[in-house]
Amino acid sequence: MSTINDSVIIEVKELEKHFKEVKAVDGVSLKIKRGELFSILGPNGAGKTTLVRMLTTILTPTSGDAIIKGNSILSGKKEIVKLIGVCPQEITIYEVLRAEENVEFVASMHGIPRKEAKEKAKELLKEFGIAGRKDWSKHFSGGMQRRLNLVMALVFDPDILFLDEPTAGLDPQARRLVWDFIRDLKNKDITIILMTHDMIEADSLSDRVAIIDHGKIIAQGTPTELKEKYGSDNVLEISFLEQEDLEVVKTNIQNIPFVVNSSEIHRKERQTLLISFKGGLKNLVKLLQQGLIDNIDEVENMKFRQNSLEDVFLNLTGRRMRD
Repeated sequence: MSTINDSVIIEVKELEKHFKEVKAVDGVSLKIKRGELFSILGPNGAGKTTLVRMLTTILTPTSGDAIIKGNSILSGKKEIVKLIGVCPQEITIYEVLRAEENVEFVASMHGIPRKEAKEKAKELLKEFGIAGRKDWSKHFSGGMQRRLNLVMALVFDPDILFLDEPTAGLDPQARRLVWDFIRDLKNKDITIILMTHDMIEADSLSDRVAIIDHGKIIAQGTPTELKEKYGSDNVLEISFLEQEDLEVVKTNIQNIPFVVNSSEIHRKERQTLLISFKGGLKNLVKLLQQGLIDNIDEVENMKFRQNSLEDVFLNLTGRRMRD
């Protein structure tokens, strides 16, 4: 069973990648421990995929370096490739091969003997629920193809597994299945780097999270640490029909001691105020009793919920992850 220890397996040092005038990755520094699931969380276009392509030696950095188990991504590419498995954002399988044939082919590329490759493929495919399928892999569902991609990345027992948006485009049921398999991987002696824009995915699976925006790391820590540092225990989300009604409520809460902060979200004809506060339901009742909303007709919708990583991103950047 995998246990996180203090030994650093990946150290990223001021890594940058420029495409003409665009800094896709801008001075990223990270330390990732052996055996942890480390998520890099950010919106589409934030630099996640560019970062993983440098760490997996596909792209050469403009500047900076990263050391992976003692090997530089600049000078130790051949050694790094032997250590890592990659499940890319785009599903990469050989559609005219069956599941076993896909896995055995990848195993052979890593020098695994044929008999051992067949046994390993059978074992992993059974574990991931796709053993015994005799049809071409092009006929698999999206969720099954994702699982097959994971098996192909794991067949040679990599020390480090890179997952780039592993649930992109999947329906909710298939997404939950892939999450379950990733949780199972945490029980193996493997370090997992997860690139995702899904806040629930990062919160649910990660030991630690780094939030990236415009190519820069803007915060990192455990999900709990981030939510405690950049948010509060609870959020009251109120949508108004008119902006002036939102402004009245925002003014009224400024002097309430248990209110941590407030943020506005504007979409088309809806104006939403997010009020972060401490104290749970007890203080929610106090908010409402203090005349927070004098006229319920002014409110389009009201929702009480726990603080999330999306609130962390909103408090750090002033916008939602998906905006």
